[in-house]
Amino acid sequence: MLVGAGVVAVAALCLAGLWAGQRALIYHPQTGGPVPPAADVLPGARDVTLRTADGLELGAWFVPGRGPGADGTVVLVANGNAGDRSVRAPLAAALAARGLSVLLFDYRGYGGNPGTPTEDGLALDVRAARTWLVDELGAQRIVYYGESLGAAVVTELATEHPPVGLLLRSPFTELADVGRLHYPFLPVRLLLRERYPVAEGLRRISVPTTVVYGSADRMVPPELSRAAAAAAAGPVRLVEVTGADHNDPVLLTGRELIDAVVAVAR
Repeated sequence: MLVGAGVVAVAALCLAGLWAGQRALIYHPQTGGPVPPAADVLPGARDVTLRTADGLELGAWFVPGRGPGADGTVVLVANGNAGDRSVRAPLAAALAARGLSVLLFDYRGYGGNPGTPTEDGLALDVRAARTWLVDELGAQRIVYYGESLGAAVVTELATEHPPVGLLLRSPFTELADVGRLHYPFLPVRLLLRERYPVAEGLRRISVPTTVVYGSADRMVPPELSRAAAAAAAGPVRLVEVTGADHNDPVLLTGRELIDAVVAVAR
């Protein structure tokens, strides 16, 4: 009897610890030092500051498109759950070379920014990025690009502020579905504070949507990305990158990915 009670107590403590510390498992800010100035990484780029509705100032880089294809379209990039905007510099360079301007930004708690990342906080952060594009840059054509967790961030934004197109790279249906695959021994759905309901959001969006995913993704299995795409209310295109895992370079700057972004933008 006492042994059984002890086991229950230990299990309860473990679950309480997971409840309290789960955000450390979800969010992985880069800790290698401050982000360098934009022009040191991307020629022609400039540093900008975003201001959130709850009073934070976030660092961002604006990269203008160049060449004959430049038409003022801007790609708003929402990062995944790890690293900072400097990691996405090769993506911005590849898109800028195809005539698309790019805004790279870091969420609260990332890239030297103040604050602590949460689902509600990231929603405020991406709105600050869009507000800067509209109010400061005067952008009229914006494409949302969301990488993994960022796919959830831009999908939620699109339900309120529809873009001209939506590119989701390695999206999931909702965060609990990913958690259940990696932690099958835990009641993930009950424990999670963060929902990130991508499929639910896509059912409310009618803009053209492209889903790009790797066929060998071990972080977000392909079936979750395909299920997210199937939920879209508007026209949707699937691009499977054969043999690609979640963090492979081909899913950052590969030809299939860049072509897919350009197609959404045009």
